[in-house]
Amino acid sequence: MNKKNPMSRALVRRETIAGYAFMVPSLIFFLGFVIYPMVQCVITSFFDSTMNRDDIFIGLANYTELFQDPIFLGALKNTVIIVIVSVPVTCIFSLWVSSVIYDLKGPLCSAFRCIFYLPVVTGSVAVTVVWKWMFNNYYGIFNYVGTSTGILKQNINWLGDERFALGCIILILITTSVGQPIVLYVSALNNVDQSLVEAAEVDGATKMQCFWKIKWPQIMPTTLYILVITTINSFQCFALIQLLTSGGPNHSTDTIMYYIYYNAFKLYRYGYGNAMGVILAIIIAVLSAVQFKMAKTD
Repeated sequence: MNKKNPMSRALVRRETIAGYAFMVPSLIFFLGFVIYPMVQCVITSFFDSTMNRDDIFIGLANYTELFQDPIFLGALKNTVIIVIVSVPVTCIFSLWVSSVIYDLKGPLCSAFRCIFYLPVVTGSVAVTVVWKWMFNNYYGIFNYVGTSTGILKQNINWLGDERFALGCIILILITTSVGQPIVLYVSALNNVDQSLVEAAEVDGATKMQCFWKIKWPQIMPTTLYILVITTINSFQCFALIQLLTSGGPNHSTDTIMYYIYYNAFKLYRYGYGNAMGVILAIIIAVLSAVQFKMAKTD
């Protein structure tokens, strides 16, 4: 059996050391700003932690209080509603738009992708200010069009009415979430093996049959990624709530993320807020695992 050249082994060793050396900065950042805060979050959730005094160990008291807190339960309900509505609508709408524009000529397809992706790269504050103006109950465009056409008898306080506030948040979330899925779906559809599609069409398959039997299985990995990312983003909806309603009116737009912020940074109940963070992380992890399992089964 031939022995390896000492020079080759030395070269492999140097390359390995160099590789790990390049990884060190990212590893330090990951451990210091991701893993350590996660561990501290879990630990602190078992304490009565606040400002100006030492933490007091209280065991599962924070978790027990969570599920007796009507505001948290309402925030959980609102978050689930946001996810159930926004995730399917975002995915279906993105897939439909992508199916329409992916085979257009280059500049035209690029223009559509740019239009839909613009809200993603635009600052959330700027987008929120525009939507806040559109929903304004005195001079907003929705009230103006509604009253001008006779659809509305009088102006509606869209963001100040419990009946409409959460729906407005979901609408804004969807419009700001479709950009990335559309870009991903267009790329995935362009990578579909066209020879299979052409062969199916020659055999008499309809466009719908070609899509479900040939294109859909090939874009399934992209769909899984979009489902997981969209679900996580919907669960973490915070900026819209903070900038538009601050959880109001009467906590009707509270989400888990906003309620975590409210308890941790306004009431200084760090332990209670971290307990909510742990619950949210568990919910997201379970749903992501279910989505992966369903995708494998399909």
